[in-house]
Amino acid sequence: MRAVVQRVSHARVVVEGRVTGTIQHGLLALIGVGAADDDAHAAWIAEKIATLRIFRDDAGLMNLSVEQAGGSVLLVSQFTLFGDARRGRRPSFASAASGEPAFRLFQYVGTTLERRGLTVAYGVFGADMNVESSNQGPVTILLDSDRTF
Repeated sequence: MRAVVQRVSHARVVVEGRVTGTIQHGLLALIGVGAADDDAHAAWIAEKIATLRIFRDDAGLMNLSVEQAGGSVLLVSQFTLFGDARRGRRPSFASAASGEPAFRLFQYVGTTLERRGLTVAYGVFGADMNVESSNQGPVTILLDSDRTF
């Protein structure tokens, strides 16, 4: 499982002119599910999202997690995180999970974050979404449950 996590002052998802998820201060997490991913991968990603220390403390250092900073999380599914563009000009998405398995693991991440007490907003799985955000810092972190980076 992969995630692109951004510290944001606000973020929202719009689908067909309707806002489907919005947050203020917190994290925008774009989530990609791989074909070989399972519950352990989703749990690892959720734990990392909840505990990444990328918010400033009173000394101005990035020492606080989204939990400690009182932030929210906006989760957006993005299968293109598994795009392989090493050959040719058209990326291959063969290693991305599809359909129900991907949706279930995406939801697993959200449910795990909610159980930790975080407020979680969602994009619409599989929809054509417009994602709007203000990346604060900017701070952007890449996560991979297989720890390839």
